[in-house]
Amino acid sequence: MAGFLGRLRPVVTTRPVAHQVFALQVVIVLLLALAAAAALVLQARADTERDARNRALAVARTFSQAPGVRSALGAENPSTVLQPRAEAARRASGVDFIVVMTPQGIRHTHPNPAQIGRRYIGTIGPAADGGTVRETVTGTLGPSTRAVVPVTDPDGTVVGLVSAGITLERVSETANHQVPLLLGATGVALGLSVLGTALVSRRLRQQTHGLEPAEMTRMYEHHDAVLHAVREGVLIVDGDRRLALANDEARRLLDLPPDAEGRTVSAVGVDPDLARLLAEGRRATDEVYTARGRFLAVSQRPTGRDDGPAVVTLRDTTELQALAGRADVARQRLRLLYDAGLRIGSRLDVVYTSQELADFAVPRFADYVAVDLADPVLSGEEPSQGDPGLRRVAFRGIRDDIPFLPLGELIRFSPATPQGAGFRSGESVLEPDMTDFAGWHERARKVVESGIHSMITVPLRARGVVLGVASFYRSRKPEPFEADDVALAEELVARAAVSIDNARRYTREHAMAATLQRSLLPRALPEQNALDVAHRYLPAQAGRGGVGGDWFDVIPLPGARVALVVGDVVGHGLHAAATMGRLRTAVHNFSTLDLPPDELLWHMDDLVTRIDQDESGEVETAPVTGATCLYVVYDPSTRWCTLARAGHLQPAVVHPDGRADFIDVPAGPPLGLGGLPFETAALRLPPGSSLVLYTDGLVEDRHRDIDEGLELLRRALTGSAGAPEEACDTVLRALLPERPRDDVALLIARTRALGDDHTAVWDVPSDPSAVGGVRSAVTRTMADWGLEEESFVTELIISELVTNAIRHASPPIHVRLIRDRALICEVSDGSSTSPHLRRAATTDEGGRGLFLVAQFADRWGTRYTANGKVIWTEQPLPVRHRAAGDDGRADAFPDRGLRRTGRYGP
Repeated sequence: MAGFLGRLRPVVTTRPVAHQVFALQVVIVLLLALAAAAALVLQARADTERDARNRALAVARTFSQAPGVRSALGAENPSTVLQPRAEAARRASGVDFIVVMTPQGIRHTHPNPAQIGRRYIGTIGPAADGGTVRETVTGTLGPSTRAVVPVTDPDGTVVGLVSAGITLERVSETANHQVPLLLGATGVALGLSVLGTALVSRRLRQQTHGLEPAEMTRMYEHHDAVLHAVREGVLIVDGDRRLALANDEARRLLDLPPDAEGRTVSAVGVDPDLARLLAEGRRATDEVYTARGRFLAVSQRPTGRDDGPAVVTLRDTTELQALAGRADVARQRLRLLYDAGLRIGSRLDVVYTSQELADFAVPRFADYVAVDLADPVLSGEEPSQGDPGLRRVAFRGIRDDIPFLPLGELIRFSPATPQGAGFRSGESVLEPDMTDFAGWHERARKVVESGIHSMITVPLRARGVVLGVASFYRSRKPEPFEADDVALAEELVARAAVSIDNARRYTREHAMAATLQRSLLPRALPEQNALDVAHRYLPAQAGRGGVGGDWFDVIPLPGARVALVVGDVVGHGLHAAATMGRLRTAVHNFSTLDLPPDELLWHMDDLVTRIDQDESGEVETAPVTGATCLYVVYDPSTRWCTLARAGHLQPAVVHPDGRADFIDVPAGPPLGLGGLPFETAALRLPPGSSLVLYTDGLVEDRHRDIDEGLELLRRALTGSAGAPEEACDTVLRALLPERPRDDVALLIARTRALGDDHTAVWDVPSDPSAVGGVRSAVTRTMADWGLEEESFVTELIISELVTNAIRHASPPIHVRLIRDRALICEVSDGSSTSPHLRRAATTDEGGRGLFLVAQFADRWGTRYTANGKVIWTEQPLPVRHRAAGDDGRADAFPDRGLRRTGRYGP
C-alpha cells in the first residue's frame, strides 16, 4: 500500500492545483452520492414493508367490519357467501390474500380454494381474545406480512377472524421499482455536484490565470525584477487616484519622495498637467508632458472598471524630440521636393516654368526668389559659355517694396557677384551673411539694407549646359541659409532646370515648325475682284502638339474666276506642316490646269496615295492618309459656285438677307484612300453672299460634339451679311475655346458679280471671212471701254485665236472679252484638242500665230469644258482702266501694257 501511494504521489503532485482540487472534490461528491443512494434504498425498502403491514391491517379491519360478514359467519356454509366477497375485496385492495376463519383458525376463504377448510398458518391467539396480530410468517403463499383481526357480534363475542396479508415478494418488487428513481436522482445530484466543482475549479484557474503556486511565486519575483530594472517609468494609480505602485525609473523621472505610494498624485509633487491626466484616469497614448525639465511620453490605460486603477508608463523622450525635429525637417524637405515635381513644369514655356519655380519656393523655402536666364534660352537656343548677359524672367517675394531689379531687364553680373560666379563656374554660391560682402553695387546694397541677410545662388544646369541662375533670399527668418539648405536648393533647381530645358527645346522646335508653317501659308491674299476675302488662322496653344497641318488658299483662275481651298492634315508637328506645304503646292499646280473641282481632288487623292507608298518604308514618318480638302471655284461673270470635298466639313453660305445655311456638298473620302470618285455640287449665288470655309478645330471641342459646334457656327453666321472681317471676328468669339486643342482655319468670302458693262460676248461662224467682223467688234468695244491703246494687241490676239479655231477646231465658236484687273480674251470651240506652242522655221508658211499670242499676252492657257475647250489670254491694264471692286477702288497693278506693246509693236 505504501508503495502504491508512493507511486501515486508524483502523479498527483505534478498536476495543476486546480486539477487536484477538482479531482478531490469529485471523489468526495461521489462517495457522498453513493452513501446517500444506499441509505435511500434501504429507507425505501423499510418504508415499503411498513406500508404493506399498515395496508394489510387496514384491509383486514375494513373487511371484518363489512356488512354481511358477521351474518355470513353464522350461516350453514359461510364459504359460499364469503369466498366471492373476499376475492373481490382482495383484488380491489391490492393485497395478496384475505382469509376469513373461525376463532379456532379453520379457513372459510382463501385465494386457493383448495386451502378452504384447513387450519390457518400463523398466530391467532391474541386475535381470538379480541386483540390484533401483526407478523411476518411463511404461509401457503410464501413469506408474507399479515394482520389478523377479530369479527365480533354486538355483545363483543368473537365469532370469527379475518387475516389480510401481502407477500414479501411483492414488497420487494415495490421497493425495487423505486430504486431507478433513487439512482436517477442520485446521478443528477452527482452531475450537478461535478458541474459545480468544475465551475469552482474554472473560477480558481481564472483567479490564478492558470498559474501554479510555484509559477505565481516566480512571476512575482520576475515582476519585481522587471519593475526595478525596466528603463521606463511605471505607475499604478488606484481608484482613489492614489499611487499604488511606482518603480525606480518612475521615481527618478518624477523625483518622487520615498513615501509616495499611498498618497494622491497631486501631493507628491507631480507636474500639474501630468497630475491632471493621472487624476482623470482617461486613456492616453504617448502624450508629451514636461517634468523636471524633461519631455515625457505618457501612456495611460484604465483597467476597464469605472473608478478602477490605471497603469501609467513614462518614457523619457528628451533626446528623441531633438531627433524628431531633425527628422521632421528632412521629411518637410522631401515633401517640398515631391511637390516641386508636381507643380513645376506644367507647361512647355520657359518663362512660365521659371515663374513656377519662384512661386513654389516662396515662402516654403525662401522669402524672395529671382530667376535669371541667358537671353538665347528665351528664343530656344543654348547660351554661349562667355555670355554673361542674363535677363530676369521670374520673381516672387513676400513684400513688394524691396528694390530688386524689374522683370525683363538684361543684367550683366560681375564675376565677383554670386550670380556671375555661379553662372560661369556652374557651382552654387552661399552667402550666409550678406552684410559682410563689400562688393555689392548700389541697388544690391539697398536690398541688403531692406532686411535681406542671406542668399543662395544656384545655376540652372541641364545636360551640362548652364541656362541661368536662381537666387534665393532670406529676410523674415533670422537664421541664415546653411549647407543643408544649399543641397535642398540644388535639388529644387535641378528639377526646374530639366523642365526649363525641355521648354527651351520645345520653343526652338515650335519656332522652327511655326516658321516653316508661316512660310508655307499664304502671306498675303492675291489681288482679285471676284471675292472680298477675310481669313483667320490660329495655331493650337503651345503644348498641344505643336503646329498643325491646317491650310487655306485663294487662287485666281483664268476668266476672272477664283478658287478657294481649305484643307487639314491629321496630326501636328513638322511632318504635318511639311505635308501641308506639299499638298498646298500640289493644289496650286493642279489649279493651273484649270480642272473641275472633282477632277482636281481625284488628282490630289492619287498624289497622296503615291506619297504614302513612297514613304511607307520610313518608320518614323506618319502616313498622309486622313488629309481632308475642300475646293471651291467661283465665277463672278455667271455667279456660279462649284464645290467638291474630300472628307472635309460642309461649307456654309450666308445669304444677303442674313440667313445662314450649310451647302449640301456630296461627301467624298479623305485623300489617300484611292480609287473612290468625288462629286461636285453647283449653286448660283446672288451678289453679297458669303462663302464660309473652315477646319474642324473651329467646331470640335472636348466639351461639345460636332453637331453642337455646327449649330453654334450657323447661329453665329446668321445675320452676319456684312464685311467678312467682322464676320470672322464674330465667329471666333462665339466658337473659339479659351485654349484651342487644334489649329483653326477660317475663310469667309463675300461674292461680287462682274457687270454686263465689263464683258462682251460674240458668236463666230465657222468661216474665215468672219474674222474681220470679230476684229471690228473688238475694236468698237475697246473704244467704248477707253482702251484704244490696247486695241491693236487685242485685235491681233483675237484674230489669231479665232483663225485657229476656224481652221483646226469645230463649232460652236464663241468669243468673250472681259475687263477686270486685266483684259481677258477667251475663244471657245467644240474641240478638245489642245494647241501647242512651237517655233516656226523661216520657210514655214504657218505656225506663228500662237507664238505671237504668247508674246503679246501676259499669260495664256487652255481649259476644258464639257463641250470643248477655251483658249484664254490676259493682258495687263493701266490702273485707271481696271474694274473697281464694291468699294469703288481699283487695285494697283504696275502699268506694263504699253511696255509690252512697245516691245513687240511694228
